[in-house]
Amino acid sequence: MNDQQLLRYSRHILLPEMGIEAQQRLCEAHALIIGAGGLGSPVALYLASAGVGHITLCDDDQVDLTNLQRQIMHRTDSVGMSKVDSAKRSLHDLNPEIIVSLVQERVSGARLLELVEQADVVIDGCDNFATRHDVNSACVQSHKPLISGAAIRFDGQISVFDLRDPESPCYACLFPEEGESDEVRCAVMGVFAPLTGIIGSLQATEALKLLGHVGQSLAGRLMLFDALNMKTRTLKLTKDPQCRVCSV
Repeated sequence: MNDQQLLRYSRHILLPEMGIEAQQRLCEAHALIIGAGGLGSPVALYLASAGVGHITLCDDDQVDLTNLQRQIMHRTDSVGMSKVDSAKRSLHDLNPEIIVSLVQERVSGARLLELVEQADVVIDGCDNFATRHDVNSACVQSHKPLISGAAIRFDGQISVFDLRDPESPCYACLFPEEGESDEVRCAVMGVFAPLTGIIGSLQATEALKLLGHVGQSLAGRLMLFDALNMKTRTLKLTKDPQCRVCSV
C-alpha cells in the first residue's frame, strides 16, 4: 500500500485483529453484490469505503422516487438512471481508487455462475426468492461464501452460507425452493428505512470479516432482527442431508 492508502485505511490498520495484512487482503479482494437497492446500498458503500479493490454490482432496475426513502446510494438527481450507473457514481465519489464493474441485468444461469466464480465473496441483496435460489446454487457449485440478507416491514434477517466447509448448510437447506409461499415485497408491504441500513451494514460486516480473514462469521447461524421492538435472536442452522442443492 502507498502512503495515501495507509492514511485512508489507518483506522482499520490500527485494529490489532486486522492490521496491514487484513487491509491488504481487502484491497486485493473482489466482491459480487446482487442488487443495488436497500440492502445493496449500505453493503456497497461500506465495502468501497473499506477499500475492497473490486466491486461488481448487478441490478437491472432504474432509480425510482420511492427508492430514495431507504436506498442511500442513490440521490434525487439519480431518478430515472439505471441503479448500477447511479451506484458507480456514488462509489467512485467515495473511493476513486477501487474498480467498480456494472452488470445491468437480472443475472441467472451460466452468466451468474461466471460472475460468482470470479468473486471472492457474494452478497445477496435482491428482493425475490427465484434470484436468491439461483445465487445460492451458483455459490454452492463454486464453493464461494454467500452472505444473504432480507428486510421487510420491521423485520430483518441475515446469515452466511459457506460451502467451503462441507458441514455448512446452504440457503436451500433453510428455505427449500419447493416450500416457498407467495413473494412478500416491500413495494406491497412496506419497509422501515433504517432496517435496510442495519441488515445491509451487517452484511458488509460479514463480507469484510471473510475477506480480511478476521473474526467468526455467521456461518451456521441465522440472525433475526426486530426493529420495532429492538430485539435480536440467533438460531443455529444445520445442513439438510436431503437438500436438493448442496447434498447431491
